[in-house]
Amino acid sequence: MSDLAARLRTLPAFPEEMAEFDLDSLPDDPNQLFLAWLEEAIASGARQPHAMTFQTLLADGSPVGRTLILKDLDEAGYHVSTRNTSRKAQQLREDPRAAMTFFWRESGRQVQLNGTVTALGEDISQRDWLARPTADGQPNPEWQVYALQPERIEFMQARADRNHVRAGYVRTGGRWSHGAITTPAG
Repeated sequence: MSDLAARLRTLPAFPEEMAEFDLDSLPDDPNQLFLAWLEEAIASGARQPHAMTFQTLLADGSPVGRTLILKDLDEAGYHVSTRNTSRKAQQLREDPRAAMTFFWRESGRQVQLNGTVTALGEDISQRDWLARPTADGQPNPEWQVYALQPERIEFMQARADRNHVRAGYVRTGGRWSHGAITTPAG
């Protein structure tokens, strides 16, 4: 084992006290659970609880990720924004499949979503642009809000013994089904 590996093993991982994840009381709609976890992260004072890794696909199918912030969640999906001239916007035009990974280290929780992204209307995009702290009051025709409509969502609550508790949701025909995900530790 290298010195780096030995040092990395000594770093703190999860908080000492973490919430229980009751798989018997999962809501039918995963967005309800996501919003509950997000609200708990906000209430805890977690820094940027709306930040996530947003993954798109390169032309050769390789994934590429970057950190974005969630702008909204509604019937269209999970909103993010960018310039329509950005690399991620180009990647979404070429392949609209994307994924988001939220991680709240303060609670040991993670949510992964994947699905298809669509560009939302100009009115939504301009409202978002004008609400930015750096907006000068002028519209920005390059600004675009996108919504990821998830097809799969996985919720994970960490445990100190690394036997993390996971629940998965899958949307088929417009309806969600869910259940525990059992995988060995590691």
